[in-house]
Amino acid sequence: MEVSALYLPPYTLYLIFTQTLTMITTLFLDIGGVLLTDGWNRKSRAVAVEQFGLDPKETEDRHHLTFDTYEVGKITLDTYLERLVFYTKRDYAPQQFKEFMFAQSQPHAEMIELIIALKKKYNLKVAVVSNEGRELTEYRIKKFKLGGFVDFFISSCFVHFRKPDDDIFKLALDVSQVAPGEVVYIEDRPLFVQVAETFGINGIRHINVDTTREILATQFGLSV
Repeated sequence: MEVSALYLPPYTLYLIFTQTLTMITTLFLDIGGVLLTDGWNRKSRAVAVEQFGLDPKETEDRHHLTFDTYEVGKITLDTYLERLVFYTKRDYAPQQFKEFMFAQSQPHAEMIELIIALKKKYNLKVAVVSNEGRELTEYRIKKFKLGGFVDFFISSCFVHFRKPDDDIFKLALDVSQVAPGEVVYIEDRPLFVQVAETFGINGIRHINVDTTREILATQFGLSV
């Protein structure tokens, strides 16, 4: 008996059918490394050490001991800087240092344009899922007009959870009111992508706008 070349087992047909029905309705995005440069990374701190005459080792030690607390919204930027820089007398003011910190943020313009175009074409929900301190987050949202295309900001400083905590991803799904399979999460850190995928969220490790654009088009049918 000849078997038709078009024959597929019932379970395979079921998988194809159910996967076809799952449409992407929502994007979860990191800010630093995806939409913008990192707000306050090692490179920026190294420049600050040189420009403001800080001790490199002590600055990094103090940063790592207190920055997580700032990112989850338990202390202010002023308190963080008191512990990082102004624990001793300096010949410059805290405001000068804050202005330097804010100036480190720059947009990834092509990535922002891609997200805006996809949102418009496919009527997507867009949520930020990020680890950032309050003052830096608020500055970056306002400066780069992120609120013009982001629907929800699930930032560690607002929700008091940090990636890779499971709770921040659960909260993002609850706030967005979507099933995990409807979400594509774009993130530059592999660990965070892997954690999100344990919930059934589709992950893209962001390297640059070209590779992310290609994956969105070829794997998820989202092209502009």
